[in-house]
Order: sequence, then structure tokens, then C-alpha cells
Amino acid sequence: MSQNIKNFSAEPIVRYRNVTKVFDQRVVLKRLDLDIMPGEKIALIGPSGSGKTTIARLLMTLEQPTSGTIEVNGELLWHMQHKGKLITANEKHLHRMRSSIGMVFQHFNLFPHMTILRNVMEALVHVRKIPKPQAQQRALELLQQVGLQDHIKKYPAQLSGGQKQRVAIARALVMEPKILLFDEVTSALDPELVGEVLDVIKGIAEKKDTAMLLITHEMDFAREIADRILFTDGGVIVEQGTPEQIFENPQSPRLQAFLTRFLKERQYGLASETAAAGAE
Repeated sequence: MSQNIKNFSAEPIVRYRNVTKVFDQRVVLKRLDLDIMPGEKIALIGPSGSGKTTIARLLMTLEQPTSGTIEVNGELLWHMQHKGKLITANEKHLHRMRSSIGMVFQHFNLFPHMTILRNVMEALVHVRKIPKPQAQQRALELLQQVGLQDHIKKYPAQLSGGQKQRVAIARALVMEPKILLFDEVTSALDPELVGEVLDVIKGIAEKKDTAMLLITHEMDFAREIADRILFTDGGVIVEQGTPEQIFENPQSPRLQAFLTRFLKERQYGLASETAAAGAE
């Protein structure tokens, strides 16, 4: 996180108002109100099933809200009226809003039959209609940024999990989104590969004015890069604040219990690593 306190005085780039989502009679989001400001880095933490991923999937139009309104850049993305009628942006506006949002998933979602260079440049060619030479140059720049310039002719099956995730990050960046969504991007990786992915995300956070919504269980990382941290539980934002407020002075019993569990798990993990090292 930047040492300077940022003043987000512009209009929100994303606005959720009174958003509820129900799956099979189970409420996973309950009357969510959330503004994401241009350039703001937000970390979402909380137990599994607390609604974090649903917040991102609604923004990507991978899910529809049960009620409420979502706006992107001041334009309507979703609005569910009280009588159950869903109003959404027309196809042209929807396409423009989607292209302003980049998302990186847990499981990479790369095209297995394409080289990583083609994976990254494909959207520029087919969505933006940019000529292939320019698209290739932009893709090469991004692959260099994520440290994969020596692997451009390889296919996803030839890469490690960490390398695949870095390709996915480059692909999300290629459309120059206004906001990047990261959904537990290290949870499917072997522990030794987590650091290389987090380093790439940290570099993006430090160098770019792109807003970020980071769903993560990496508490130390969230504390390092976030301007604001939101703790969700039971489909609601229980508490939010700066990293210092959340980690050093948690107010709600649920957040206190969550952080206590995290500290115990980390201590157990460190003890296990020490024991394993001693046995070698």
C-alpha cells in the first residue's frame, strides 16, 4: 500500500446499490452498497462462501442480481426492479463496459491450442480489431512485463501454474481495463509458485492507475497493496477500513475471530515448515 493517504475525489468507476443475490433460496449477497473509485485498490477478505466471488461475477455479468443496481462508469449495468423485471445495458453499452473490466480467475482459462503470445493478443485482434502486428507488439510488451518474454512460443501445457497465471494477468491487461478483478488467483497454485504471481500483481498496483478488486486469502499481501480492505461474512460487508484499521484495530467480533483463525493457521504452517526442514 502506498505510504501516502490517497484522496479519491472523483466519481466511482463502479457502484453497487442495494444488491442482493440468491442462489437456490440461499442469500449469498444481502443489500450490498459499494463504491469503487478510479485507481483504488480494494481487497476483499472473509471466509469461503461469504459472497466475495459473487461480487466480482456480478460485475463481469457472469451472474445476474436478484435485486439492486450496478453501474459502471456512470452507466447502468444491471437493475432489477422490485417486480422482478431485469433491466440491463443494451448490447453496445454492455460490450463497452465489459471491455473496461479485466478479470483473472483461479484456473487461468487459457486457450490450450494457442501459444501464450496468441492467448494475449487474441482479444486485441478479434474484439478491438487492431492489426496483428500492433496487437503482437502490445502482447510482447505485456509478456515482458510479467517476465515471460522467453516463453512466447510455448503452449499453456508447457508452463507451470504460476506462469499460466501470469499469462492470464497479461491477457487481462491487454484491453487496458479501468478495473482489474483478481479472484483467489493463487489458491490453485503450489505454495512455491505463489510469490511470483503476487510480485506481478504488486508491480501492477504500484505502476498503474487501474482500480483493483482483489479477492484473496493472502492477508499479508492484502495489507501491503490495498487502499481499503472489506471483510465480508454471511453475504454482507461486516467491516471495512484501511489495512491498519482492519488488522490492528478490528471492531467486529466476526472479524476478530477471522483474524485469530488466520494467525493460528499461519503459525501452524510455519511450525510445520520448520519441522519438515529439520527432518531433511
